[in-house]
Amino acid sequence: MWKYLLFVIGIWHLGTAIYMWFAPQLWYVQTPGVAMMGPFNLHFIRDIALVFALSGAAMVLGVIRGNPTAVWFGAGWPALHAVFHIWIWTARGVPLDQVALVNLIGIQLPALLALTAALSHFRKGETS
Repeated sequence: MWKYLLFVIGIWHLGTAIYMWFAPQLWYVQTPGVAMMGPFNLHFIRDIALVFALSGAAMVLGVIRGNPTAVWFGAGWPALHAVFHIWIWTARGVPLDQVALVNLIGIQLPALLALTAALSHFRKGETS
């Protein structure tokens, strides 16, 4: 079960990367809280899209090839990203608003699930 969750999160990250790369303005406008962080910056958005693509590819290929190192590296980006967004949330005064909800559902939860799935799937050397 865990490998399927890792695969789905990896595909989700690849999809996010594609969305950010090919529709950066739409992503910027439609993602709650993004515009609060500053003006539209195509270079920055595409930089992040590349990181999402690498994360997703590492998780997907790591699951397919049974490579825990690839999965851990793939799960590393979402985990660090989640910690950074928790820091931003606390700097905002810990508001319980739409941005916090989107961050919880779209950033923290997938990161926690990816780390939990990686730990659970690859403990005891399980790769299938």
